[in-house]
Amino acid sequence: LIYSLVISVLIYPVFGHWAWGSLFGGAPGWLENLGFIDFAGSSVVHSVGGWVGLAGAMVLGARIGKYDKDGKPRGIPGHSLSFAALGVFILWLGWFGFNPGSTGSVDGSIAVIAVNTNLAAAAGACAAMFFSWWRIGKPDAGMTLNGALAGLVDITAGCANVSPMSSIIIGLLAGIIVVISCRFLERRGVDDPVGAVSVHGVCGALGTLMVGLFAQEAYGGINGLFFGGGFGQLGWQALGVVVCFSWAFGLGYILFRTLKATVGLRVSREEEMEGLDLVEHDMEAYPDFAVSPIDGYGLQTGEEV
Repeated sequence: LIYSLVISVLIYPVFGHWAWGSLFGGAPGWLENLGFIDFAGSSVVHSVGGWVGLAGAMVLGARIGKYDKDGKPRGIPGHSLSFAALGVFILWLGWFGFNPGSTGSVDGSIAVIAVNTNLAAAAGACAAMFFSWWRIGKPDAGMTLNGALAGLVDITAGCANVSPMSSIIIGLLAGIIVVISCRFLERRGVDDPVGAVSVHGVCGALGTLMVGLFAQEAYGGINGLFFGGGFGQLGWQALGVVVCFSWAFGLGYILFRTLKATVGLRVSREEEMEGLDLVEHDMEAYPDFAVSPIDGYGLQTGEEV
């Protein structure tokens, strides 16, 4: 609750003003004045959350059993891949409000933004599936889902400034990068159960940089490096990425360290093993799978009826 208050009152709105200050008649932020572009929030929305999440994961530490005695990561699968897939498709649908809706008005650009959004998501899913297939020998369903989200996050900054063909390339890059990033962080001791840091932090930064490479004047009024615009726009995008990381991760790390040293950040080992549904809320989310309570027959779990 303290974290939610701090990120909502301080971390998000300050960087948001730096990049989006002129929206609805406000004073332009300093990044905005320099020429930084983040149309719908690859950095302002996604990277900020991803970098604060990285700080939290580092300070909190890994779940019990995530790493063996040699430090090798173990897989801890989620309880329902079907629910995960449903969640991704709901997000995918919602992104058609998130990106086209960021125009703030109804005009012809909405159609291009919607097409770019969909193409990047589809390309990200395909790239993650084939890349994980190549790396581990199987098409990883979880990585495929994260690839779709990575493509969505990646295109969010430049969806109004790039062509549909560029959107496909951007999505393909995101699908590959998210797989690499997830494996890299896991091997460095960062336990990120759903790959949120890679999807939102890393791919949010990547998408912000892509504006400086793939922007075209015909779509958003500027040209990126690959379309004759030089390194100028790419430089402003890179500055925004660095500032976003420094602000969000820096304050997030201070916040989580402060919480750990004061009110505490993690439950005891015994409480973690028992499960927070029971410890924190005094109820079982899945009572049919409880291993310790007395069942409906008055017998301890495992006893013969």
